[in-house]
Amino acid sequence: MLRVPHDTNLIAILVAAFGLALVFGYLASRLKAPPLVGYLLAGILIGPTTPGFIGDMSLANQLSEIGVMLLMFGVGLHFSLSDLMAVKRLAIPGAILQIVLSTLLGIGLGLWWDLSVMGAVVFGLSLSVASTVVLLRSLESRDLLLTNDGKIAVGWLVVEDLVMVLMLVLLPVIAELVSAEHTTSWTSPDLWLSLGFTLLKLSAFVLLMVVVGKRFLPWLLGQVAQRRSRELFTLCVIAVALGTAYFAAEVFDVSFALGAFFAGMMLGESELSHRAAEESLPLRDAFAVLFFVSVGMLFDPMIVVQEPLLLLLSVLVVLVGKTLVAVGFVLLSGYPKRTAFIVSASLAQIGEFSFILAGVGLTLKLVDQDIFSVILATAFVSIALNAVVVNGAVKLADIKDT
Repeated sequence: MLRVPHDTNLIAILVAAFGLALVFGYLASRLKAPPLVGYLLAGILIGPTTPGFIGDMSLANQLSEIGVMLLMFGVGLHFSLSDLMAVKRLAIPGAILQIVLSTLLGIGLGLWWDLSVMGAVVFGLSLSVASTVVLLRSLESRDLLLTNDGKIAVGWLVVEDLVMVLMLVLLPVIAELVSAEHTTSWTSPDLWLSLGFTLLKLSAFVLLMVVVGKRFLPWLLGQVAQRRSRELFTLCVIAVALGTAYFAAEVFDVSFALGAFFAGMMLGESELSHRAAEESLPLRDAFAVLFFVSVGMLFDPMIVVQEPLLLLLSVLVVLVGKTLVAVGFVLLSGYPKRTAFIVSASLAQIGEFSFILAGVGLTLKLVDQDIFSVILATAFVSIALNAVVVNGAVKLADIKDT
């Protein structure tokens, strides 16, 4: 086992993470798979479950947290209420229905596998939400992003992201209530006072961002832009993302992810939002890679041998269950078969939100390491197969249209 001096741990993990992510991301791309698969593989290689170099897990977790912040900041920055409203008749009810039914399938599977109720809920939610990165890049590579079908798929995904942001807030509170059932009465004033105080802090943060942040953050970005310095502008965008996330966590006990999401939403109100997205993209991409590598470091490859049936059924929930729900709803809503096939195929995978949710579940001890690894393995398989699924859907749609 290769050991590195303590004072170079950060350098070592960055070199190993970026270097291996480049190699395996490139190989994945050559094999027509998303580079994300390669990043996860790189994480497995430098994780504690494989021989050779072992990265510092504490440093990896902190880098991962920055990756989560910047990922959520990007989601908020690209969130467009007008785009969502344009496809609201299909995207909003369709996404909610798919989340509910897919989560119920996952809960049923989890309970059958002897998970706790809350563990099964985390498992089900993790199987219900598609990857923003995979979907957008999949649509872009096929010139579908700006088509009506692509806009519906993106609107559907935005609704999924918003629901998952809400779940990230509620999950710790619900877990506390469930655990409190075993230690105190549900009618205990202290319990409900604690819950009320948590919701009050959340409401205060949202109100502050909507009333103050919506005006101050775009103004600040505009002031910096007047200096005509690209470095200062990029620095401002990143400082706002990370600073708001840290402020939300320290002052309001809100998750880093939610704070960063709201920072992105508020900057999205600025006329400079497109420039902010463009200038911050390289750094967001770099830390997103570190996030996926750190997730891979937590993965135990032996889970494929230890729990093959659970893995197979989980993949079926994602590839078959989610797809059938989406196809059925789109067709019943009166849309053409092409729209139903493309939208459902694009969403037939799971990714970064699944990792974040599973990570929260692991931290709260709602799921164990094995279930986390099953969720990650399901993401591996579904992302790797997504290109095949989408290509098949496009060909099938073309046949149906002729």
